Amino acid sequence: MYDAKSTNAEEFISHEEVLSTLEYAEKNKNNLELIDRIIAKAKLRQGLSHREAAVLLDCEIEEKNQEIYALAEQIKKDFYGNRIVMFAPLYLSNYCINGCLYCPYHLKNKHIARKKMTQEEIRKEVIALQDMGHKRLALEAGEDPVNNPIDYILECIDTIYSIKHKNGAIRRVNVNIAATTVENYQKLRDAGIGTYILFQETYHKESYEKLHPTGPKHNYAYHTEAMDRAMQGGIDDVGLGVLFGLELYRYEFAALLMHAEHLEEVFGVGPHTISVPRIRQADDIDPSSFANGINDDIFAKIVACIRVAVPYTGMIVSTRESKECRERVLKLGVSQISGGSKTSVGGYAQPEEEDDNSQQFEVSDTRTLDEVVKWLMDLDFIPSFCTACYREGRTGDRFMSLLKSGQIQNCCHPNALMTLKEYLEDYASEATKTTGEALIQKEIGNIPKEKVREIARENLLKIEKGSRDFRF
Repeated sequence: MYDAKSTNAEEFISHEEVLSTLEYAEKNKNNLELIDRIIAKAKLRQGLSHREAAVLLDCEIEEKNQEIYALAEQIKKDFYGNRIVMFAPLYLSNYCINGCLYCPYHLKNKHIARKKMTQEEIRKEVIALQDMGHKRLALEAGEDPVNNPIDYILECIDTIYSIKHKNGAIRRVNVNIAATTVENYQKLRDAGIGTYILFQETYHKESYEKLHPTGPKHNYAYHTEAMDRAMQGGIDDVGLGVLFGLELYRYEFAALLMHAEHLEEVFGVGPHTISVPRIRQADDIDPSSFANGINDDIFAKIVACIRVAVPYTGMIVSTRESKECRERVLKLGVSQISGGSKTSVGGYAQPEEEDDNSQQFEVSDTRTLDEVVKWLMDLDFIPSFCTACYREGRTGDRFMSLLKSGQIQNCCHPNALMTLKEYLEDYASEATKTTGEALIQKEIGNIPKEKVREIARENLLKIEKGSRDFRF
């Protein structure tokens, strides 16, 4: 029984509804009249249902596929402009009691180096990240109530926010930890986190239970209903995601959008972000053992169809993807990327060894943050280190109303330019600084309101003279 308003995982992610959706999409993948109607609806920027989006994903008409790509690119520009938010993952601990078959942290992997950072080690990691120029982190930790209890996570967050080094400061901490209780989500909210992120891995219940044979993560309902508990705990911004390659991508795509619809129906606001990771090589893990991998063309179409289906939702692509792949999907809907990432515990302060087997997955884009920043600017994107909306309380429905009204250009655009200016002054190479200064001069004129534009110009001069942390 499919019910988007239900709080029961098997009702708002109904297996029968997903299968019916896939059958409907397959039947209509060359229905030109229907596809035209769906594209026309998407052009209204009000989003699409999971069934409508599934039809576009299956569409085989090349001319219409090009329309979908062009529309995705235009919607991205309309709501997010040419800004790309920068972040880095920070792995706190790889101790884990789960048996996930696709993750090297699984309990039975006896030859992985298990590590848990002390607060002093975290301090060194954060200083290293600040010295790179990062302002926003995504915390990662395995599920282990003994080694990684919620109190440890909260202590780590407090430590991170307390560290001020030269002009560096981590202004926003997002958290990607295992599903937990409403009470613990309240604690995370009170600790001042930004977004709570949790990948579903797969929405296919039977596959999910096989891929998670042991440990608390085996409980499909508890994991799938985590976002409801997070919102009940007062966390306005949550981030969804699936690990493409575990199950058939068409199934995951439809179910992912059903989850977004559920959050919109129950809480009045959908996911703040959607991530689209693909399974990668890691210690004790062979991606070829999973038969559902997707190529770059399918990956790009998934990104484009998500963008037209949920036009207001941010989209994240990590360093799992190559430079070439990331460049392709940046235009189609991605609004956040990581840069200079390390996926091992303690990988920033102490360079990762070639034989280090504590990485969660192999990084495909191994460039430094400075190289990624310059690359983005060469592509005419604005790398943004902005965290203003979180710090001004513009989260959840307040952020969405700002986005939908179009006023985001008078907040996010100048904030992006000012945080980029900070990066150029404090961390950039000479080549990156030269490119960035020219980009700022060009982009300052694209701030719609004259008053905001003038204040931004004044603040840019103040940043040049040593002041920091301006925001609209």
